[in-house]
Amino acid sequence: MSGAGGGRTAGSARPVGRRERNKQDKLDRITAAASELFAVHGVDEVTTQQIADKADIGTGTLFLYAKTKGELLLLVQNAHYAEALERGRADAETIPDALDAVLAIVQPIVECNRIQIDNGRTYLREMVFGDPEEPHHREALGIVAQTEEAVAAVLRRDQRVGEDDAAALARIVSAVMFVSMAASVNIALSVDEILQDIQRQVGILLPR
Repeated sequence: MSGAGGGRTAGSARPVGRRERNKQDKLDRITAAASELFAVHGVDEVTTQQIADKADIGTGTLFLYAKTKGELLLLVQNAHYAEALERGRADAETIPDALDAVLAIVQPIVECNRIQIDNGRTYLREMVFGDPEEPHHREALGIVAQTEEAVAAVLRRDQRVGEDDAAALARIVSAVMFVSMAASVNIALSVDEILQDIQRQVGILLPR
């Protein structure tokens, strides 16, 4: 066996691997605890102490992974939004009409956002006003950028839409989607009603 002395690479890799596994285990427990508590009670009704207790860690350890409840919500939700985007992007590939294809991208994201409305609106608020240096926030902004690129790719199918115009229109579509999901006046709207609101606005923008 490579033992204590000779196997420098193997010998040095094992402790690092254990540390990484330990960190990942804590992260998984934090994510699971926050996800369950946020889903049941809503982010505003959950304390960081409750999350730490459920994850069986100290609050000091919790803050090494996320400094605020907002960052914890981003940690929990980013993966769901990324999966929603992938579903929408795959659906859009088979839809020739630009507006319908854009709505195919948007729909799973809206559905994800409205699973728990207060959590969805808090997620959007954190995305806009959170610390841009915080990794979960950067990841959320990355999902926004990927969403805009997916929309721009759909719009570029139309030869009348140039590269710059497609990017600009995609940003407007993103803003329309954001406002429709975040606006207080829309709290009581269903997913279908939110999508109809987005469709009306985006339909005006796109060349027909």
